[in-house]
Amino acid sequence: MDSRVDGKVAVVTGASRGIGFATALELARSGAAGVVITSRKQENIEPARDELIAAGVSEDRVLALAARADSEEAAAEAMAATVEAFGSVDILVNNAGTNPSAGPLMTVDLGAVDKTWEVNLRAPLLWVRAAYAASMEKNGGSIINVASIGGLRPSAITGAYNVLKAGLVHMTRQLAFELAPNIRVNAVAPALVRTRLAGMLLQDEEAAARAHPLGRIGEPEDVARLITFLASDASSWMTGAIVPVDGGMTEASASGIA
Repeated sequence: MDSRVDGKVAVVTGASRGIGFATALELARSGAAGVVITSRKQENIEPARDELIAAGVSEDRVLALAARADSEEAAAEAMAATVEAFGSVDILVNNAGTNPSAGPLMTVDLGAVDKTWEVNLRAPLLWVRAAYAASMEKNGGSIINVASIGGLRPSAITGAYNVLKAGLVHMTRQLAFELAPNIRVNAVAPALVRTRLAGMLLQDEEAAARAHPLGRIGEPEDVARLITFLASDASSWMTGAIVPVDGGMTEASASGIA
């Protein structure tokens, strides 16, 4: 299946490392005419831009922007800069996320929950609205939200994160309903992926790997390839889909295996 995005312009939030960076690189390698990467701080996003160029992406196809994911103004400015640089916004990947709120819901710090809400659920809506206003209302597009299998099933230590990812799952379906037929909205739901955000869950990597039926934890590239498929015309009859990319964990759980 050909997951090409030739000529399309993509914005990827939280792209200084991990899934966001891998997605930006995969989109560029799949023909994107422009890839805009964002992160909260300029000193974080500039090295990512340099790394993309070192990987073979031409300098004129990459724009690196410091933009807080939870800022409505920053989202609007990033979309305006994208349209100015490349002419449109065809793909939006809402990848930026945080999880400072580990612990049971009965004892978790509510200030940390507020921060998780702002970045993991409110921010994707801000960026969708900004992309819609800047380009997608007129030209259409594809939006991919990075959810989590935590939004599909409970777990012991990431309760608030799970609840907000579940909200993102439903927001994906709601936006797919509202924005059809010209804008498609889908989500990926990764299990444990080797990223800095997942660091506390990787302290015993062998045990973590055994929890996945395929016997390993995910790599950012595993998720990036699925995101690129959902961004491409190869998935043109998909919207409102929540696609697990989880080494079999969701199915195993549903079957009572895990």
